[in-house]
Amino acid sequence: MSLPMDMENVRIYGNAPFQIAVVHGGPGAPGEMAPVARELAKAHGVLEPLQKASTLQGQIRELKTILERNGHLPITLIGHSWGAMLSFIFVAQCPSLSKKLILVSSGAFEDKYAERITGTRLSRLTEEEIVAVDSLSRTLDDPNTTDKNRVFAELGNYMSRADSFDPLPYESEIIECQYDVYQSVWKDAQEMRTSGRLLALGRQIRCPVLAIHGDYDPHPPEGVRAPLSGVLKDFKFILLEKCGHRPWLERAARERFYAVLEQELG
Repeated sequence: MSLPMDMENVRIYGNAPFQIAVVHGGPGAPGEMAPVARELAKAHGVLEPLQKASTLQGQIRELKTILERNGHLPITLIGHSWGAMLSFIFVAQCPSLSKKLILVSSGAFEDKYAERITGTRLSRLTEEEIVAVDSLSRTLDDPNTTDKNRVFAELGNYMSRADSFDPLPYESEIIECQYDVYQSVWKDAQEMRTSGRLLALGRQIRCPVLAIHGDYDPHPPEGVRAPLSGVLKDFKFILLEKCGHRPWLERAARERFYAVLEQELG
């Protein structure tokens, strides 16, 4: 079953005990992990936190409250994209609450790997799409723009095309693109990554960590595998072939993705 969003910003799938939480990306893209939550709920109790806090530490506190009130602890976190990085920080700061961490299509953990993402995305778009992306980006930067959530969502649609290898038909389940949340939280995260504090948190993680990444993801796999191999004590990395940034939507990788998750979840 799926319950409507409550005051704690969480949706609940399946039956208790709720030992899994899927953490969405963005920042500011609540709802995108709903398909994964529904699939896993066929055999597990799953929580889908819907992050609204506008600071990084605010999202950590928000996630902690949701898991303590609704989850069966310690819990397994499955974070996607920014949600993978948020979960990484959470597990380091709250080790007693975490049983396992699964990073799906995580962002890079060092700046040198992140520098190539935009170029890779643009190389996969047509000239007309690149012009549209440039226009939308300039509109977002304009302080006089009043509907930035809509513009942010349109820009996200272009990025999704560049991020996908061979996607199955789907409709976005993002509840609302939250540009203000994205701008504020990602600023905090970038500062952590640039300073090295983000990667250093890995030395505080005690639970097993698995990273799942697509070979077509513009976020380079080595930006996850190489840095984390040097700081985590129990780390595995799985590369999915013919797979972009959202494995559950990829025609060739979807079954393998869920098979890996089920194996890890037991």
